[in-house]
Amino acid sequence: PEVCDKYIHELSGRSMLVEKSNPIMLECVVRGYIAGSGWKEYKKNKSICGVELPGGLLEYQKLPTPIFTPSTKAEVGHDENISFEQACEIVGSELAETLRTYSLELYNFAYDYLYSKGIILADTKFEFGINSNGEVILIDEALTPDSSRFWLLEDYKAGKPQMNFDKQVLRDYLESTNWNKQAPPPKLPEDIIKKTLEKYEFIANAISNF
Repeated sequence: PEVCDKYIHELSGRSMLVEKSNPIMLECVVRGYIAGSGWKEYKKNKSICGVELPGGLLEYQKLPTPIFTPSTKAEVGHDENISFEQACEIVGSELAETLRTYSLELYNFAYDYLYSKGIILADTKFEFGINSNGEVILIDEALTPDSSRFWLLEDYKAGKPQMNFDKQVLRDYLESTNWNKQAPPPKLPEDIIKKTLEKYEFIANAISNF
């Protein structure tokens, strides 16, 4: 915008023009591989968020096809995994279908791009809103280590822990503390902060250098 012209050197490459939207109260998760909470659920039910899966899958194995596994978007507390049918009850069938279509298209686009750079996008989440024209738009950050699970392609093998570049090191530490996931969270040791930062820096450099 013209009003920002005099700040072009400060803003160029590090800013974007945005618009307000009404957030849709769903976390739109897409999983291409079986890991994390999806693995825990699969071991119990042979399904993830109501999506039936073949038996005999290994942890970290690639799924036959990416699946849409939404969760609630909690303003207080923690999000909960839900089935697509439950998502339809929350936002309506037509909007839920649109969110599933957009989420899978975004995941597949990002997966192909990252795979070509030696990175596996195992799973990720998107958030959507409705703008002033009534259109569904992508909102909030996307495809970052905070919202995605990244693995190194050359090191990948199903059934064994992956070389990951997300916040798993932080998750693992918190799981080891017996924290009840209620405020306040435990204080993080310096080495956990450092290891998390190193993961984030690696994925940023890997993508830009390939």
